[in-house]
Amino acid sequence: MPFQNKPVVLGLSTVLLGSASMMQLHAAGEISPASADACVALQSNADRLACYDALFKVPTTDVQPLVSEREAALSLSSETDSFADKVKNNVVAVEAATFTPNTSLLDSRWELSPESKLGTWQVRAYQPVYVLPAFWTSKKHEQPTSGNPQNVISPDEAMPLDSTEMKYQLSLKTKAFENIFGNNGDLWVGYTQSSRWQMYNSDESRPFRETNYEPEASLMFRTNYEMFGLNGRLLGLTFNHQSNGRSDPWSRSWNRVMVNVGFERENFAMIVRPWFRISENAEDDNNPDIENYIGRGDLTAFYRYKDQDFSLMLRHSLKGGDDSRGAAQFDWNFPISGRLRGKFQLFHGYGESLIDYNHKATYVGLGVSLLDWY
Repeated sequence: MPFQNKPVVLGLSTVLLGSASMMQLHAAGEISPASADACVALQSNADRLACYDALFKVPTTDVQPLVSEREAALSLSSETDSFADKVKNNVVAVEAATFTPNTSLLDSRWELSPESKLGTWQVRAYQPVYVLPAFWTSKKHEQPTSGNPQNVISPDEAMPLDSTEMKYQLSLKTKAFENIFGNNGDLWVGYTQSSRWQMYNSDESRPFRETNYEPEASLMFRTNYEMFGLNGRLLGLTFNHQSNGRSDPWSRSWNRVMVNVGFERENFAMIVRPWFRISENAEDDNNPDIENYIGRGDLTAFYRYKDQDFSLMLRHSLKGGDDSRGAAQFDWNFPISGRLRGKFQLFHGYGESLIDYNHKATYVGLGVSLLDWY
């Protein structure tokens, strides 16, 4: 992006403009900023807060709750003003103008820039939250297998399944520690649960076919560099546990250490996650060959077009020959009425769930989306 070639000039000019404006305002005895963007450029916390007070015309004689800086900036900044216009007018500091929840998808998700911070223990959505009453598969998996002979389902234990079931997912996260290393580095903890429910299988008493539990902890840092026309905004390290909470021979589980690298540009964001599996004893490993099916990394791309959201997940074993396997998942969220949004999901490949880690099939789902990635 062109402005990143002139950070010093832009930063100095912004600070000088902000300082000169504040000197004039103090000399006149009052603050009259033109917009919230002018307040953002002020370096002093006290001056910036006074600037927002002036914008909202808070009476000095009445006791009223103050509007926070974040609320003031979000309510007054124009969503139609492009970042290029702000830089051209030289009224916004680089960090504040480039990376705020208004202009950065990754900021809205991970609170990367100082202006995005919401503090600790604020529960937020993590992965998408949705309900798919219709979730159909091209190939039922009634007798799961595993690389461990102790986890192979016998014909007597196999369960007759319907091709159509219900799928839903719940996911939450919260920040446990903020700015661990100076003014950077936040520790997040998250939990995701997804279930496949044979709701229409009355012959088998409508059982839950598979539920996956996924707690994790992530240390996230903000970055700022360009690569292939995208801005590198995120670098993180995650410890991830995933299991289905069942006993042998149905049990499936594994632990991973993941590297998170995040990029974005306008309405596009992408997360690349290579991972390393933490090894287990051969006797205790329910799925010793899981990396050759679910893979050794994934890439998730997100794009917002008007009122519609699109995402694509790709993952692969990163091996050739017979071990070259992976999966792809496409999600489309679209408006229905008001805040109600529809969801279409298409999955093809291995590992739609843990019990199906070495099972290849196509899945098609339709339902409603409650919360998406961004």
